[in-house]
Amino acid sequence: MENRSAWQLMWPVALTLLIPLVVAYFVYPAHLPPGFGEFPPTFGGEVPGFSLPYFLTMGACALFITCLILFPKWFGFKGEAPKSRPKSTAKLPWWFYLGGVVMGFFWWLMWTRETPFGSLVLWSFTPLWWGFIFLLDGIVYQRNNGASLFSEKPKLLFISAIVSIIGWAYFEYYDYFVLGNWYYPNANHVGWSRTTIVIEFLITYSTVTPVLLIWYNLLNTFPKLVARYQNGPKMPLNGNHLIFIGALLIAAMVYWPFKLFWVVWIGPYAVMTGILMRNNIWNPFTDIAKGNWSAGVLIGVSSLLNGFFWEMWNYGSSNPNAEPITNPNYWIYNIPYVDVIHVFSEMPLLGYFGYIPFGVLVWQVFIWSGKLFNFDTEILIPPKEN
Repeated sequence: MENRSAWQLMWPVALTLLIPLVVAYFVYPAHLPPGFGEFPPTFGGEVPGFSLPYFLTMGACALFITCLILFPKWFGFKGEAPKSRPKSTAKLPWWFYLGGVVMGFFWWLMWTRETPFGSLVLWSFTPLWWGFIFLLDGIVYQRNNGASLFSEKPKLLFISAIVSIIGWAYFEYYDYFVLGNWYYPNANHVGWSRTTIVIEFLITYSTVTPVLLIWYNLLNTFPKLVARYQNGPKMPLNGNHLIFIGALLIAAMVYWPFKLFWVVWIGPYAVMTGILMRNNIWNPFTDIAKGNWSAGVLIGVSSLLNGFFWEMWNYGSSNPNAEPITNPNYWIYNIPYVDVIHVFSEMPLLGYFGYIPFGVLVWQVFIWSGKLFNFDTEILIPPKEN
């Protein structure tokens, strides 16, 4: 990529990294938020308790999003006739079964905290998720008449794992500035060196982007689901405005980390959307500007669906107060005002809705990375013709 083009992609991201540091310099006596730089973060500070007005406001937003997803016609979506797909004659591939076995074994190992395998249990989280990734991809392969991300673009799947590590580290950076909305209390209690802990966490981060891309492909094997979010309201966006709004929100978040804790999901998302729109790079909002919301909604729903697995496996791995500690990746949320209604997870009910913009952000970071480093970012695999 030309230097000028690369700079156009990079300067807003650099801005989002610098702004929190500049604002923190004036907010905190030590010029940085407490615990800044500890990786992974292992503590959560004191946060304000439950607030009914805040809960009701965020609940109204969550209800609006739910209705938009479940009842798009209420919001002016006309949809269109579902596209025909070839009848699949493919069988479930070998990696579906292998992924299922790997997933099942490490799920059992992590939840039962069995130790006959020594320290292997401490590494359960990553193979559990990669097993799940290949199981899901196998389902896509069977439904898509023998075509899936792994079968057609294995290199892209590998690249998405690399991008995932960098992308989640970018997102994790903002957690310091909201004073630990999530943290990992077990990381320092498994007897590992700091180097081993960092390596294990980075390896675990490799699973985030691949699993969402495969969920997206899976949802696209349902033509009626794709069709229902088309011919909807047109929402053109100005890239420069989004970059400005996102940067402003991030600055305000550092100053008011409790009142604006939700900006951790929205600020970087707005900036990344702005970068892509400003440079005329396709992303879900390119289609939304034309009234086609399918890509944006389905990647958001992909993230929400996967969120239930993230939270379920996390909760079962170390709760309640399980001994011995066997999952260094176990996380706890420390969210102000709305940390109520926990349904078999550490995540409060309203927190699940943060997965929707997070899913779009993950995809956008992948698209941005592809343009910056010149690799293919076409993730949707069409079905094979008979």
